[in-house]
Amino acid sequence: MANTHHRAAPVHVHPDEVSVLAALTALGDPVRLELVRELASSPDWTRSCGSFDVPVGKAALSHHFGVLRGAGLVEQRDEGPKRVNRLRREEFEARFPGLLALVLRPDHSDHTDRPDRSAAGQAG
Repeated sequence: MANTHHRAAPVHVHPDEVSVLAALTALGDPVRLELVRELASSPDWTRSCGSFDVPVGKAALSHHFGVLRGAGLVEQRDEGPKRVNRLRREEFEARFPGLLALVLRPDHSDHTDRPDRSAAGQAG
């Protein structure tokens, strides 16, 4: 008897249906941001859900991908036993120009390489 294991196809939301708050919320989580960054550096449809180097379990990873789909950032399809992913770069860029490029820039959150702007503004 053949294996009849089927899972529901993922539900996708087009970026045109997403609010800026939903997009920012999706991108504001460090795990989801890492998923987006890894997808951005990979060809479309080459990354399965289990191929990402993130510190969460399978259930949490599934949740994070659901949030990204709901924000119009990720499209998924099943290829055999694997679910593969594509970053919806063009569609998201059309809806939120510049936002994806901004969040994909290297993180400089430590600010050690930037001048102190508050001191510079007080000089003179």
